[in-house]
Amino acid sequence: MEKERRLALVAAVAIIAASIATIFFTPGGTTVPIPEPNAGGNSTGLSSGIEIIAQDLDVPWALDIAPDGRLFFTERAGAVRVIENNTLLAEPAAYINVAQEGEAGLMGLALHPGFAENHLVYVYHTYSDAGAVYNKVVAFTERNNELIDSQTIIDEIPAADRNDGGRIKFGPDGKLYIATGDARHPELAQDAGSLAGKILRINPDGSVPADNPFEGSPVYSYGHRNVQGLAWDAQGNLYASEHGESGNDEINLIRPGENYGWPVEECDAARFEAPLVCFSPAIAPAGIVVAHSDALGYQGDAIVAALKAKQLRQVELDGSDANNVLTSYGRIRDVVEAPDGSLYVLTSNTDGRAIAEAGDDKILRVTDP
Repeated sequence: MEKERRLALVAAVAIIAASIATIFFTPGGTTVPIPEPNAGGNSTGLSSGIEIIAQDLDVPWALDIAPDGRLFFTERAGAVRVIENNTLLAEPAAYINVAQEGEAGLMGLALHPGFAENHLVYVYHTYSDAGAVYNKVVAFTERNNELIDSQTIIDEIPAADRNDGGRIKFGPDGKLYIATGDARHPELAQDAGSLAGKILRINPDGSVPADNPFEGSPVYSYGHRNVQGLAWDAQGNLYASEHGESGNDEINLIRPGENYGWPVEECDAARFEAPLVCFSPAIAPAGIVVAHSDALGYQGDAIVAALKAKQLRQVELDGSDANNVLTSYGRIRDVVEAPDGSLYVLTSNTDGRAIAEAGDDKILRVTDP
């Protein structure tokens, strides 16, 4: 009960503070060096260690790898696509009727840890109802590269044309973690009764785990603006990448029940949890993975997809250093580590914030950057 009381008290104080002031704590510098992108747009040639797996895609957003090697990914307009034997199947596995405005639409995708047996595919998407928009997570059953038998897992997550979160991942504990945004209402991040501006943790059937930090609530952490990436290290620690309002992007170590400060603080530790890494000016970090393999030499480091910076980055989680992994392919939306240690990378040049080039958008496989 102590954590529940603390959540309610902090929420009330923070909402009042947010309503009468702007953000007071906005550091102007970055705690790690920011490598510069290569000049020009997308690459016109490929190194021997970078392979185009698919191209001419429509804002690919999230990707997951099935135990049999198939790749499942989303396109923001509503398609779930499948790549089998390095070939993009012509017919989508599903086309979901989403509410697509601005950055909303079909976003996250995650395969159930028991996919080989149950074939469950989870997606996060925006929808409209009676003039209002929300986000929800839906589970489908996959049969012969088609998604059937939908079941809503969690619903009525506040939505907007941006700040929708959208990343979903199964953790090593078998629970589903859901990153939500503040839906352009910053005060909701501190509102104990709202699902906005949170990281949620639920059982695969949508029920609330008994060991969640707030009894009966799916809320795992709060005070988030727009979490875009979730990843775990080999010890089971959870990390999240998050967009700041104007700069002040963060990588956070997520602890159950803790408050990450938005909209009262950004990149600061005066009152709430401090980020491990702060980027200002903004890089717009999106998908993130902590490398488990050392096949590419990144074991234990975070590999971060950066939209605005147009880079894939290696970031040491103690904040001491950052290096380019991949540049010259434009905006990068997601990165996933394969069992062999290679990386699958989704570009995002058709999302309205870049000039798309021939072949955009792409899925790349990186074996030697």
